[in-house]
Amino acid sequence: MSRNDTEIRIRRATARDARRLTALVRTSRAYEGPYASMVADYRVGPDYIETHRVFVAAGAGGGVLGFYALVVDPPELDLLFVSDAAQGLGVGRLLMEHMKGEAREAGLTEVRIVSHPPAEGFYLGVGARRVGTVEARPPAVMWDRPELVIDCAPVRGLPAREGRSRRP
Repeated sequence: MSRNDTEIRIRRATARDARRLTALVRTSRAYEGPYASMVADYRVGPDYIETHRVFVAAGAGGGVLGFYALVVDPPELDLLFVSDAAQGLGVGRLLMEHMKGEAREAGLTEVRIVSHPPAEGFYLGVGARRVGTVEARPPAVMWDRPELVIDCAPVRGLPAREGRSRRP
């Protein structure tokens, strides 16, 4: 899969996506080694999808390239995953831009992110700023995690968010 031949469409997740999103989380190479226990039994259930703003990045054939979950109250990016095969294609950046648009539509001006430690650089690269550290909570989470905030306020002079389908 290359950047040039991948048409990406962002759509709202449905309960039917739950198994695919769970598989994406559990098989992510970002959670190998010491992080594996964090996602070993993780489940993205239909109830979670219905409760939160969960959006999927789908490729031309409908395959799931990534997804995110925005919790509105309190404002937090709860999940953001990109499939291993789609890494480096701009899917994560596209999802983050979409998330900021969703946050604005919900009346939010900023969103908290508690990052997986190896993903901190990605979040900083898309405009988040570090505001602290969330301490480990054994046995569920065995390591400290970066706490970041990303600004979602509208930028003056820019057009409103475009359609949900575009190339990264």
